[in-house]
This record gives sequence, C-alpha cells and structure tokens, in this order.
Amino acid sequence: MKPQIKPANPNFSSGPCSKRPGYDLTQLDTSTLGRSHRSSLGKAVLAESIEKTKAILGIPDDYRVGIVPGSDTGAMEMVMWSMLGARPVDVFHWESFGSGWLTDIVKQLKLTETNSYLAEYGELPDFTLANPEHDTVFTWNGTTSGVKVPNGDWISDQREGITICDATSAVFAMPMPWEKLDVVTYSWQKVLGGEGAHGVIVLSPKAVERLESYTPSWPLPKIFRMTKGGKLIEGIFKGETINTPSMLCVVDYIDALDWVAGLGGVDAAIEKSQTNLSVLSNFVDARDWIQFLAKEPEQRSNTSVCLTLDATAEQVKAMIKLLDGEGVAYDIGAYRDAPAGLRIWAGATVEASDLEALLPWLDWAYAEVTL
Repeated sequence: MKPQIKPANPNFSSGPCSKRPGYDLTQLDTSTLGRSHRSSLGKAVLAESIEKTKAILGIPDDYRVGIVPGSDTGAMEMVMWSMLGARPVDVFHWESFGSGWLTDIVKQLKLTETNSYLAEYGELPDFTLANPEHDTVFTWNGTTSGVKVPNGDWISDQREGITICDATSAVFAMPMPWEKLDVVTYSWQKVLGGEGAHGVIVLSPKAVERLESYTPSWPLPKIFRMTKGGKLIEGIFKGETINTPSMLCVVDYIDALDWVAGLGGVDAAIEKSQTNLSVLSNFVDARDWIQFLAKEPEQRSNTSVCLTLDATAEQVKAMIKLLDGEGVAYDIGAYRDAPAGLRIWAGATVEASDLEALLPWLDWAYAEVTL
C-alpha cells in the first residue's frame, strides 16, 4: 500500500547536498555583504573560516588551508597543474571523477610517465601497486560509485612522492589520516551542504616544498598560481583569496562549521553519517531486489550510497520519477555514467528519521513499476 508518512526533508541529492537541520538563511551574519573581501572585515571572516576548518578537522598546525575558486574541480585542477610533472604519477580511479583526473593528466598535461590503476564501478583498484617514489592521485570516496577507501594504510610513511587526494564527499564524514595526505581538496557544498562555487585546498609541508622547488614546463593561468618568485603566496592561506569570493557563501560555510562543532565535532558528524548508512543497510539486507553497488561492506560509502535494483533502466527512471512526484525524494538517480540505480545521500546533514520515512516509499515505488 502507498505509505502515508513522508520525509520532513526530501532532499537526498549527492551535490549540492541537503542544508543542515534547522538551517535558516535569515540567521546568517550578512555584515560582509557589499563590503570588499580585501577589507579588514572581509579578510577576518575568510581567516575565521580557515581557522575553524583546521580546528574542527584536526588538521596539523603546519598544514596550510586555502579557499580557491571553482569548487573541488578548481582545487584539483589548480593542484595538478601546479605540482605534477616532477615525478611519475600513479592514478587510482574507479568512478567518473577519478577517471576525469586521469584524462586531464594524460590528455591536457600530457604526462607520459603516468600509471593508470582502474577498477570497475563497485570495486577498488589494487592500492598495493602504489609506488612510494611516484606521486599518487586518487579520490577518497567515489561519489558516483558509492565506493570509499577504507583507510590510508597503503600509503607509505617513507614516500618520496606526494599524495593528492580528492576528498570532496569524504571530508567531515570519514576519518582523514592527514599525515598520509600531502594535498587534500574538497568543496563545502558536499558534506556540509554549503553553498557552491568555492574549493578548499589543504597542503602539507611536503606539498609546499614541491610548490617552491618545482616549476612546471607549461604556462599557468593566474587563477592557478600559488607561488610568486619561487615562494608560496602565504596570503592565500590567510584569507587573501586569488579572486573575489562570494562572502554570502563564506558565512554560509561558517554556519555549517559551527553546526558541526555544535554536534560535538567531526567525530560526531562521522558517527551520524555512519548511522544513516546503517538505516539503509538494514533495509537492503532485508530485501532481495536491491543491492549495494559497492561489493565489500568496508568499502561502502557512508555519504553517497549507491544502490542497484533488479529492474530495467527504464523501470528505475520511472521509480525515481514517482518518488519525485510524491515529494518524498528528490535527485536520487544514479550519476549519468554509473550503472542504473539509486544514489541516496547519507551525510550528517540528513536525518536518520527522514531516511526511515523514505524506505517504505522505495518498496511502494518498486512494486508500482515492476508488478
């Protein structure tokens, strides 16, 4: 029978993600609007966002955090164009975005000493093939496949190359072994549900050394440049952004950071996301018509949960349309390059009660399109 109870918040999109519970646009501090981002006020607010990021995530004191243009994509491109080419590169990829980084490295930067380690959707590549003398590029969480890296044990503590990690749908939801990661990029419209357009770059001292000791053979657009005269532009990591940021997006980000702190910090946010995954796991385990795309339980994402169904692609589309029309689940279709199925966001901005309310609707919609 058709369920009667609907999720209070039907926003289960994997990006931009749901706003935090209780979010109220009118409660944002708008004193920076209409002011220069280079004013003392503007720089102070940007610096505040950086300082809170470091404190909440437990980023080491000697790491730099900077706000850059172009979301996570801009952050990753900035890093790859500025740092790669000094050593051979190992690229580990198993879904759309990771494969996109390989394409840029091979076809745009044209680096010939590149090793591609590919796994199909639902699986991880063999990380034991990582060469500590090479640079390494990988995503921590495959947003379009629902497959995450369970840990960083495969990364050598004696590595000579640098590790570049796209963590956009992992940071604030999964433990980050910072000592293993030389570059981390993310965008705050993912796990925190912040407003888009901006990316964040986290640099280890080793990454800074690379920037200051290596000059790529290709020209760098101004928007990618992190050094001047062979030295890091420290202002980027103190709130002096490369281009004009949206200060409304920045204060929205600070609101999300304060919310995480109010939960009890990043560990509480991680626990909430894992609880959400458990709600979905219990549902899947009790049914034979729906499965996780990720084959191994320890590799299943607790943010972008990807599910396959015993149904045709057309039936899956019809099911998604039904759920949207009923106002119980928006934007839960699989990514366009992924196998047909559902992708349900389970990060901490989603309430477990809303996922529990959604599940009977999945049963109903599946029966509607398959029986």
